[in-house]
Amino acid sequence: QVQLVESGGGLVQAGGSLRLSCAASGRAFSSADMAWYRQAPGKGRDVVARISWRGGITNYADFAKGRFTISRDNAKNMVYLQMNNLTPEATSIYYCNFLPFRSWGQGTQVTVSS
Repeated sequence: QVQLVESGGGLVQAGGSLRLSCAASGRAFSSADMAWYRQAPGKGRDVVARISWRGGITNYADFAKGRFTISRDNAKNMVYLQMNNLTPEATSIYYCNFLPFRSWGQGTQVTVSS
């Protein structure tokens, strides 16, 4: 059973930055593609960014391109999401998960004030 624990969210002003972290337990992590997802109030859960199991391939949703960077450290079972130049539209709960997704963690709340 894999567990995912997200952290690093918070309240930030527009234009600010946050770095989200995800700690994964289990041996499956280092051989699995991973992603960050987000769910805004009243909306579905969308993929924000994806990273291949070795970290060599990444891709991003259009709103994240140029501002967000996904990375991973397989030795530490960690996935990260660096978010820069945040806008209020980024306000959501952010989750990390496998591709395709498995059980969800609790997520981490990101709130961007204008």
